[in-house]
Amino acid sequence: MHRLALLFSLVALLTTSQARPNIVFFLVDDLGYMDIGAYNPKTFYETPNVDQLAAGGVRFTDGYAANPVCSPTRYSIMTGKYPSRVDATNWFSGRRSGLFNPAPLHSNMPLAEVTLAEALKQNGYQTAFLGKWHLGPTEEFWPEKQGFDVNKGGHSRGSPPGGYFSPYKNPRLKNEKPGEYLTERLSREATGIMREFHAKGDPFLIYLSFYNVHTPLQAPKELVAKYQKKAQDVKGAEFGPEEQVWPGGKKRQVRILQKHATYAAMVESMDTAVGRVLNQVKQLGIEKNTIICFTSDNGGLSTSEGSPTSNLPLRGGKGWLYEGGIREPFIISYPSVVKPGTCNHPVISTDFYPTLLELTGLPLKKKQHLDGVSLLPLLKDNQGSINRDAIYWHYPHYSNQGGFPGGAIRNGNFKLVERYETGEVNLYNLKEDPGERLDLAGKMPDKVKDMRPKLHGWYREVNAKFLKVKGNSGEAWRPPGS
Repeated sequence: MHRLALLFSLVALLTTSQARPNIVFFLVDDLGYMDIGAYNPKTFYETPNVDQLAAGGVRFTDGYAANPVCSPTRYSIMTGKYPSRVDATNWFSGRRSGLFNPAPLHSNMPLAEVTLAEALKQNGYQTAFLGKWHLGPTEEFWPEKQGFDVNKGGHSRGSPPGGYFSPYKNPRLKNEKPGEYLTERLSREATGIMREFHAKGDPFLIYLSFYNVHTPLQAPKELVAKYQKKAQDVKGAEFGPEEQVWPGGKKRQVRILQKHATYAAMVESMDTAVGRVLNQVKQLGIEKNTIICFTSDNGGLSTSEGSPTSNLPLRGGKGWLYEGGIREPFIISYPSVVKPGTCNHPVISTDFYPTLLELTGLPLKKKQHLDGVSLLPLLKDNQGSINRDAIYWHYPHYSNQGGFPGGAIRNGNFKLVERYETGEVNLYNLKEDPGERLDLAGKMPDKVKDMRPKLHGWYREVNAKFLKVKGNSGEAWRPPGS
């Protein structure tokens, strides 16, 4: 009854398009869970604006990306679906092989999908995309074809083709100023578009998808110098011992200490940009009628490409099915409806789509966002519940960062990880062991027998694909019955 009363009140409030809330969605590339002060008070980085956003909204402690790398998670936000449903299970177009060949990869978001932007646009919303897209190789799959009226920077590439300083060599970002920093440019573009949209009177979606903190590691010199000085006071070993991850793959070192000055400057640049956009919301006087979302597409980069951050105590990082690769900052703020607080219920990136539809008073598209669940009950009552038994991951690839091909299921406090090369499973109690160091599979066989069939059933539901034996001689290990 409580939820019905809330829905009726929202419908009464949102009787006209002008009354519907605006949406500002921040997506940060490769940002780690432990990079943000709101999640890690001891972080080396400085994130006052994001921390303030978290204090005024709901901070989900167990928020997840749908995949340990970027493109699949971006797909999940835009569609409300697990990326395994369309074989979009790796970054577009990552096809690294290892002991086996990877599963088939579909390297675009199908135009048949009704994206979050399209659902909003169909109901009178103005829509703008800014930054990293990485959801299709050619213009026919870029933001303009997927529901966005305006596109500033979104194209096929995952990293900024010209780097973070102009000239950007970006086909959707022109008129650079000499020495301009990309992150600042995107935030200023966002505030300008916001003013234009607000003047027209209709509600809007501003989707600011930062290229930060993805490589190349580049930041303004004065900020780098600030953190170089700060790093002098950080003592201890920066890296742990090397580890062999999969047969034939090179050994990996994991960063265990945050002190990379350039990365820190990139994090602060992102935070400053968030603050600039939030200040514009306040200056327009629309903060009470604007939904703000903040998250990342995968975990922090800790095992390759410079290994600039540490996710400890979480294990692994970008490209890994461990918590360091998939657990993310996950914040939703909406002063008119949301009660600020902390929520420990597991949620995932597919949930943004139905949540935003329900918050804006629009009808759900249940045939579209098949795997997303509206988080409205948790936003109103941080200790509430939603109707979902488990969440799942499927990564049938060898990641650039050393991660192994595998799948996972989280059910309550327990997480089961399955390795596709061998069929080996590991079981962890995340409440007691968030670092996933104590494998309980041998001690809790009944829990394994309960969770593993659920994971295999989900594989069948989403038509998951698996590794291929080299030489086109068929599939490698495949879950029984799938």
